[in-house]
Amino acid sequence: MSSDPIVRYVGFAVKPLVREYTFSVRDAGNQREFTLNIANEAFLSHHARYQDAPAICALRLNAELAAHSNQPPDSDFAITPSELESYQKSRKPAVTASPYGRKPQGDF
Repeated sequence: MSSDPIVRYVGFAVKPLVREYTFSVRDAGNQREFTLNIANEAFLSHHARYQDAPAICALRLNAELAAHSNQPPDSDFAITPSELESYQKSRKPAVTASPYGRKPQGDF
């Protein structure tokens, strides 16, 4: 059997200042719950999209699990503005050069 933890998204709750996302992690017979928060302001200012929030939180949780051998000392985390920015940059499509390009400027 694999030693990788099973991470399951449970749901979210809207609080006055944050949206709180809950995950359940099962590993070797142990089960823990983790909560990750994203400030409501991040959604209002378009730094985060509601449909992306669980994925953003899952990335952070998986990073914490990997950094602490699947046993992070904390169970509550706050997503930072820099994490939101990194997520947005990673999701933007790469801009490719047009195959038609611009007409070269030169003296003929």
